[in-house]
Amino acid sequence: MTISTLVDSNVILDLVGVDSVPDQRLWSSRMLLDAEEQGRIYVNAIVWAEVTQRFANGRILRVMLQPFECVEEDFPFAAAFPAGQAHRLYRERGGARERTLPDFFIGAHALVAGHRLLTRDAARYRSYFPDLDILSPETHP
Repeated sequence: MTISTLVDSNVILDLVGVDSVPDQRLWSSRMLLDAEEQGRIYVNAIVWAEVTQRFANGRILRVMLQPFECVEEDFPFAAAFPAGQAHRLYRERGGARERTLPDFFIGAHALVAGHRLLTRDAARYRSYFPDLDILSPETHP
């Protein structure tokens, strides 16, 4: 059985050496390779937008990620509702208004599409998407 994995932007930023420390880069590389061996790995436009803002040219990022066969997947419309509900819950719990929706879109996408989520930010996703299968340093040291 193959397992699909949606990759969060913090993992990709680790791989390309932006804002990461060596231990994070090693963990992210190892986990992405493991996920690739188990099935397909995906990125969506939201993750891509968060990552590409750090680059002057998107081609550079594509070249850096070429060793990993990341499949680009559109954001499913069905994920909009759980993303909105997670954001509402976040605001009810006192979350700052400035906090935008990207993490909620990413978590909802993974949940609705049946992907695992590879991230270093497990706590937030776990709080708002308790049924989501999360690969993080806490679950996979």
